[in-house]
Amino acid sequence: MAGVTYDHVTKEFGNVIAVNDLDLQIADKEFLVFVGPSGCGKTTALRLLAGLEEITKGTIKIGNRVVNDVPPKDRDIAMVFQSYALYPHLTVYDNLAFGLKLRKTPKEEIKRRVGDAAEILGITEYLNRKPRQLSGGQRQRVAVGRAIVREPKVFLFDEPLSNLDAKLRVAMRSELSKLHYRLQTTFIYVTHDQTEAMTMATRIAVINKGLLLQLDTPQNLYDKPENMFVAGFIGSPAMNFFKGKLRKDGNSLLVDSGDFAVPIPGDRSKKLQNYVDHPIVFGIRPEDIFNPAFTPPGIHVENVEAKVDVTELMGNEIFLYLVSGPNTFIARVDPRTNFRIGEKVQVAFNMDNFHLFDPETELAIR
Repeated sequence: MAGVTYDHVTKEFGNVIAVNDLDLQIADKEFLVFVGPSGCGKTTALRLLAGLEEITKGTIKIGNRVVNDVPPKDRDIAMVFQSYALYPHLTVYDNLAFGLKLRKTPKEEIKRRVGDAAEILGITEYLNRKPRQLSGGQRQRVAVGRAIVREPKVFLFDEPLSNLDAKLRVAMRSELSKLHYRLQTTFIYVTHDQTEAMTMATRIAVINKGLLLQLDTPQNLYDKPENMFVAGFIGSPAMNFFKGKLRKDGNSLLVDSGDFAVPIPGDRSKKLQNYVDHPIVFGIRPEDIFNPAFTPPGIHVENVEAKVDVTELMGNEIFLYLVSGPNTFIARVDPRTNFRIGEKVQVAFNMDNFHLFDPETELAIR
């Protein structure tokens, strides 16, 4: 088993910097997820590790071994692609065994590894079928199984669930998490789906425009985003942002958006005195905006008036799309809420869980 090190790695395609000075250590047996929007550089970072792209600058290590000039087949990694890349004319067994046969692995060893992988993934009964006889989820398991039989030091996954339907994606997320626990091997996973990242990762690397913006545990990314991009990318629906400034009102410190002003609880206002009269961006997640009638006890709340623009019933909750002056924002409220489109309503902001950002640097204000 082995960890992975990206030591100031850069990849340029002509004038385009796809990966920009990536400096990252991935621990042995970790499940690390690269997450970010399409075109941000996350897949390129994975392909550099796999040896499918050449590094422009920097060093990549697997364990203590520098692999910059090592051919992909000799890096002791296995990669699972978005397209299952199965051989349609071969049975499941032969698809799983193909790479081992190329390496002239003894037949008995091939049989053992294929049998173990099939049992782990629950595909033993499909070993004599062709890929066209399998469902999408079963094909994905075969693709994962082909990586498992290699018994590599590091598993690489490039958006492996994106071709599956929503229900199957949820099931496969759970299967991959259990597989990581069982194999006790380093997993590096690429996705644009922050839900996948949050549910599976031990740590998440958020990337945008080739830059690593934050590396942390899923909970810390959610609770303590270091910048506006991470705050807006992690969480669904996304965090609401309001431009405004901090101003004093007697002994109170308020966030003033122009259309509403909400006081900051005393314990936090003391730390923000240096930002009085400075422009800020106020952030609050939809789940921290309530119907006042169903506000949980023991938290600081402030009511804000807004007009209901759209309502979406999700079964266990309602998404309210609200308008306050030029600001539009989303609230996740109790399904018993009876707000109608077009009416003006009061919603409660949880002022224990707000975020502030510098509008110029977009960095969090602590």
